[in-house]
Amino acid sequence: MATDPTPQAAAAAAPRYALPPGRLPAEDILFCVDVDLEVSAEMKSAASAPSSGSASTASPPPQQPQPQPGPRPGVRRMDAVRQALLLFVHSKLTMCPDHRFAFASIGETVSMVKKDFSNDVGSAMEAIQSLSASETRYATADLTQLFKIAYHEGKIAESQGRLLRVVLIYCRSSTKPHHQWPVKPKNFTLDIIYLHDKPTADNCPQKVYDALVDALEHVSQYEGYIFETGQGLARVLFRLMCVLLSHPLQRTIQDDLDIPKQVVKKTLAIEAAQNEDGTPVSSQQ
Repeated sequence: MATDPTPQAAAAAAPRYALPPGRLPAEDILFCVDVDLEVSAEMKSAASAPSSGSASTASPPPQQPQPQPGPRPGVRRMDAVRQALLLFVHSKLTMCPDHRFAFASIGETVSMVKKDFSNDVGSAMEAIQSLSASETRYATADLTQLFKIAYHEGKIAESQGRLLRVVLIYCRSSTKPHHQWPVKPKNFTLDIIYLHDKPTADNCPQKVYDALVDALEHVSQYEGYIFETGQGLARVLFRLMCVLLSHPLQRTIQDDLDIPKQVVKKTLAIEAAQNEDGTPVSSQQ
């Protein structure tokens, strides 16, 4: 009569799961920046919080009145966009020096600023610094040429074992982008950051956003992200740009995306839970 195998023998006989090492394809990333007059709009300056020093009962010594500094120059959207692009390029190359970048701008249609993809930081900085806002409010924004360029570059990237991504930074609150791009095999990923004004009777950022979502879903090969903000804060743009550092093949779907997390809100929630338990927050070690 056969006996049952020992646990050690059964474990030895069971097939082992092994994940073979793999390398994600390096990216060719084409940035397309809106140069409409709205990109020259001034952004808000973050309010500085008062410093919290230790309390003292002694009367402070009299101080001589200090000259008040003049108003700080305002940060415009294009200034913040350039800083965000520099942040992205440096961070992406730190992760992997094989990523490459090219740059374009969009007025009524798309024109190339730096056509050849390169991982040279100096040439990327030169292209970024050359971006400037136009003095014109463009009546249209045609994405057809952008998709045509991306489709061509996507085939080249695929033949080299690379991945093409397009990052569109759009800044118009009323002008809906359009395209005449047929349904073709998708060979690039599209990300979008939409900076806009608050909704008023004179603009319709929601309709613009809906048109951008439709364009992304029409052309994006892998999970493309679209973010929007009407807060007018540079730090929000930087935070969104950092999320776009994620490789398209490593992404969760955007509906499940829960980053970046608000640290302040998380801290307040923890403190509220501790207070509900009756434990003084100050007693926590």
